Formats: sequence, C-alpha cells, structure tokens
Amino acid sequence: LQGPRYVSPAPNGGFVVSEECGDVKVFTSSRKLLCSLSSKYGHQFGNPAGVCVDVDGSILAADEQRRTVHLFPERGAPICLVSAGLRRPAGVACSSFGHLFVADAGENCVKVFK
Repeated sequence: LQGPRYVSPAPNGGFVVSEECGDVKVFTSSRKLLCSLSSKYGHQFGNPAGVCVDVDGSILAADEQRRTVHLFPERGAPICLVSAGLRRPAGVACSSFGHLFVADAGENCVKVFK
C-alpha cells in the first residue's frame, strides 16, 4: 500500500483501503489483493479518503480533492452520489436505512444524505 488512509470491513470478511493521492484497493479475507477500483472501473481518484461498504456490497469512497462521493457497485459503472455541497469530505458511513453520512472536514460537520 502507498499511504494507507481509511479502512472499512467488507461483507465477505475482506476489507477496503484508500490510499493517499492514489487508489482504493479491495482485499479478500485472506488479505490478498482482490482489485484496485481505478483499474476495475477506469476511475481516476484525486485524493481518496473515507471508504465504506453498503448492505448490497457496493463500495462508497469519498474524494477530498474532487469533493465527491462515488458508489462502486459489484457490477456496472461507478455512480456519483454527491457532487456538490462538500468542502473536504473525509470519513463516510452508510446505514441500513439508506442514509449516507459524510464527515466534511472543511465545514467541521457531518452531512446526511438519503
């Protein structure tokens, strides 16, 4: 890993790690690299930060530089969930009720999206 920042467990016993100024990588339960989101989806990150995995197994990643949060489904193209209203998205978490929580370090608050 190059500058690991945030880590989140994945439903299959694996985990997801964001790397500073780099990529988001997915590991299996046996700690082997499963994939890089940049390679798998052809997505370019600015500065990936917080990561989490939703109840469907999709990975969500905040990008501090681009001020966005993207959802990476197991199949299909990435979806930009939040593209406005964030100054410096850091940590992310999702609830089983469909809420997305984003810690915005640029505004010293947590923003909730449905």
